Amino acid sequence: MVHALSSRVLLRPTDPDRSRAFYGRTLGLEIAREFGTGPERGTVYFLGGGFLEVSGRSAEPPSPALRLWLQVADAAATHEELRAAGAEILRPPVQEPWGLIEMWIADPDGHRLVLVQIPADHPLRYRPGI
Repeated sequence: MVHALSSRVLLRPTDPDRSRAFYGRTLGLEIAREFGTGPERGTVYFLGGGFLEVSGRSAEPPSPALRLWLQVADAAATHEELRAAGAEILRPPVQEPWGLIEMWIADPDGHRLVLVQIPADHPLRYRPGI
């Protein structure tokens, strides 16, 4: 059995400085730690209950299969903030048939991020007995 104590997503961007600018300035993610030196140094961002590490460099295009799911408190406000910051908005906030409010953005390499607001009455917020 694997007893995972922590986890993180490892992202190998084609342009590390550009990706650090996106995740650090455009999205405003807080830095958990940094390591190494030079343009390919590593930066680890807090990502809610996990971490996102941007390090190294990839010569390959991103996989279209990868999606990052980030819960936000207010999708409409997040949409306005990211639009003003110049983020690539793929789709503005929409309430899905399953009840979540989702918007989609892309990072500089084209990785898709799904930003999700969970409404107060959604079953994901329901905890029996509480």
